[in-house]
Amino acid sequence: MKKILALLLILFHSAATASQVEIKGGVFTPLYGSAKKTVKVSTFSMDVTPVTNADFLAFVNSHSEWRKSAVSPIFAEADYLRRWISPSELGPDALPDGPVVNVSWFAAKAYCESKGMRLPTVNEWEYVASRPIPGVDVRKAILDWYSEPTPAVLPSVNSGFKSSNGIVSLHGLIWEWTLDFNSAMVTGESRADGSLDKSFFCGAGSANAADKSDYAAFLRFGFRSSLKAKYTVNNLGFRCVK
Repeated sequence: MKKILALLLILFHSAATASQVEIKGGVFTPLYGSAKKTVKVSTFSMDVTPVTNADFLAFVNSHSEWRKSAVSPIFAEADYLRRWISPSELGPDALPDGPVVNVSWFAAKAYCESKGMRLPTVNEWEYVASRPIPGVDVRKAILDWYSEPTPAVLPSVNSGFKSSNGIVSLHGLIWEWTLDFNSAMVTGESRADGSLDKSFFCGAGSANAADKSDYAAFLRFGFRSSLKAKYTVNNLGFRCVK
């Protein structure tokens, strides 16, 4: 009976988090590059919320190669799905409707592809992130969240801020993988020098930022540039786009 109830709970939460919102294409100014530089983003659909533990559990149950007990160390660090108590059980620190974290880029990419989707690009993610959140000073709220420790139990994927385009918890819950996360790497003076260490997003590289007061965006780009695809971070999850 317990197994049946658990399965029903997984199916319920998977259905509840499966909806997407169409994001109308447009033009926006990215964080860095000249203030006159704009980026065009085509129309796409994005998950309303991040992928949940229940969603990902259903995925690994049907794609056993991505279970904690089976995944190759090439594709994920030892902390992969650390909040789960076993390869097929969530446990008290991983709520069914909470965001799945400690998941590598490889695993996130495989999950989205299994749904006929993909991870959002940096430009797509930042384009959606640039939309206002009604009644909220977005930059201050994001910085306040960045300054707080990650809770032992992450709350529901519906607990974060809701933007004006209907996307929930893009801010205020977890960091999120993007398809081209390592495209944010900026080094030295942004010169095409193959000898530079390409693992840092530094101050010199951001000297021409379009908006130098957008500290929250600087933190996002800096965080992305520190990642490697097999990393499994305690507050890093994902959502899919199509």
